[in-house]
Amino acid sequence: MRIEYLGHSCLYIETGDFRLLIDPFVQGNPLCPVSLEELKGRNITHVLVTHAHGDHWGNTLDFAREGAQVIGIVEITSYAAHHGARSTHGMNIGGSHPFDWGTLQLTPAWHSSSFPDGTYGGFPTGMVLTLEGKKIYHAGDTCRFREMEWIGDLGLDLAFLPIGDNFTMNADEAAKCLPMLRPRLTVPMHYNTFPVVNADPARFETEAEMLGFQVQIMSPGATLEL
Repeated sequence: MRIEYLGHSCLYIETGDFRLLIDPFVQGNPLCPVSLEELKGRNITHVLVTHAHGDHWGNTLDFAREGAQVIGIVEITSYAAHHGARSTHGMNIGGSHPFDWGTLQLTPAWHSSSFPDGTYGGFPTGMVLTLEGKKIYHAGDTCRFREMEWIGDLGLDLAFLPIGDNFTMNADEAAKCLPMLRPRLTVPMHYNTFPVVNADPARFETEAEMLGFQVQIMSPGATLEL
């Protein structure tokens, strides 16, 4: 599979015949290296949303109204359906579901969640995707929490963790998550999009390596094969 980092917390994943977007914050994201029209041209099949804040919900409806299935906690999928999404699949914390492209499990995330119009967005989540036999954890917006040990028990090949501070944990706190999550590789995210979340990913890399964990810093537009 191919994973492209589109800045902030947005990921584009190609796996088999499927094209997934996680937290599609495209318009208004100063780090996103591609335009909304370019991403529409990729014929996105599924949009996965960790929580309802505008910098994660983003352009979900632009893809959903063209046929991409919206997946997330039930409050998010219900909102999407009410606003023109043609296909949705609602889930909840701890639940998993097999899709044509792989399996998704929702995990807790300690944060808040409301849509840009103020509508309640349900409980914020992280996500564990099982794709082509690999397990990928997208933490969403969160702080460190003890139950990450249970997520680590799933056997993570790759983890995306926020490090920008202010709205989420910082680099030092994110590094402290690694002994619980035990991923083979970690990528920092949710930083340097706006001044309030400025952070140095090299600090996270240094702290992680001192603990014995491998980090790959991805610039927006960078890809990795898994």
